[in-house]
Amino acid sequence: MIRSIAVTNDSKLIQDVPLERLLHSDIKWYWVDFSLPTEEESKALHDFFHFHPLAIEDCFHFLQRPKLDYYEGYNFLVLHSLNPKTLLPEELDIFWGDHYLVTFHLESSMEIKTVWERMLKASNTINQSVVYVLYQILDKVVDQYFPSVYRIEDSLIQIEAEETANRGTDELFQIRKELLRLRRTVFPMRDLLYRILESERIQIPKKNKAYFKDIYDHLLKLAESIESNRELTTDIRDSYISLNSNRMNSIMMTLTVITTIFMPLTFIAGIYGMNFEYMPELTWRYSYFIVLGVMVVIGLSMFWWFKAKGWFKSN
Repeated sequence: MIRSIAVTNDSKLIQDVPLERLLHSDIKWYWVDFSLPTEEESKALHDFFHFHPLAIEDCFHFLQRPKLDYYEGYNFLVLHSLNPKTLLPEELDIFWGDHYLVTFHLESSMEIKTVWERMLKASNTINQSVVYVLYQILDKVVDQYFPSVYRIEDSLIQIEAEETANRGTDELFQIRKELLRLRRTVFPMRDLLYRILESERIQIPKKNKAYFKDIYDHLLKLAESIESNRELTTDIRDSYISLNSNRMNSIMMTLTVITTIFMPLTFIAGIYGMNFEYMPELTWRYSYFIVLGVMVVIGLSMFWWFKAKGWFKSN
C-alpha cells in the first residue's frame, strides 16, 4: 500500500495524493509511506523517485545494523524498530530529502502508524517540516525500546530480591540473551543519531536540533541501562554459582563426616567377618553385645568430636 500526506504552499494539508501530483510546484513538502508494498508498488522507488539502486537494494535485504548513507539530493536511513515480544529488530527504511520523506517497510510498523495518525490529527502539521516528521518517527521508534528495558530491569530486581540459590540460571541466561538483542539494536541506533547530529552534510535547523539531541540522550540512557543490567546479571549469576558451590561443599563435608565415622566401624565389622576358625572372641557369651557397644561408642565419640570442630555448623 502506498499512501501520502502533503502540505501545499498555501498551508493546506492533503492526503492520499497521487504520486504525480506531489511534483507540482504548489507542494511545500510531502511524506509518502510504502507499507507492506507489493512488487509493483515497490517499483515506484526507482521509476518515480529515481532513488539509487544500492539504496533500493538495501530496502529488500535486511541489514544487521542501522546506518546512514549520503546520496545526491537526499539521505538514506536504515532504522530498527523493536518487536516487543521477540525483541528482534524490524527494519524501517527512510529516504530523507529537503522537501520530502519516503518511508519503506516490509512489515507492519506501529511507529509509522502512530506518527501518521498524529500528523493527520495535529493542527500544527501544516506549520511543520520534513525534519520534524523525521524526528517524530525517530522519537517513536526509540520510545518503544523503553518498555522492554524496564521489563527486564523489573525481572532482575525480582530475582535479586528472592533467594538466589533457589533460582536456576536458565532465567538469567534468557535475560542476558534478551539484553544482547537489545544491545545490537540500541547501540547502533545511538551511533546513528550521533552521526546525524555531527554530520556536516546534514543541515538540521537549530530549532529542531534540540529534538534530535533529546532522542540521543534517550539512547544514551538506554545504552547505560542495558550495560548495567548485563553487569547485574553477571553478579547474580556469580552469586548463584558461589552459593551453589558452598552448598555443594557443605553436602560433601557431611558425606565425608559420615563416611569417616563409619570407617572404623566397617573395619571392626570386617575383622569379625573373616570367618577364621580360631578367633577367641567368637566363643564369648557376650562378645556380640560388647562389639556393638564399642562400635556405638566409637561412632558417637567421633560424631561429637566432629561437631565440636564445627563441621556441622553449615548445616
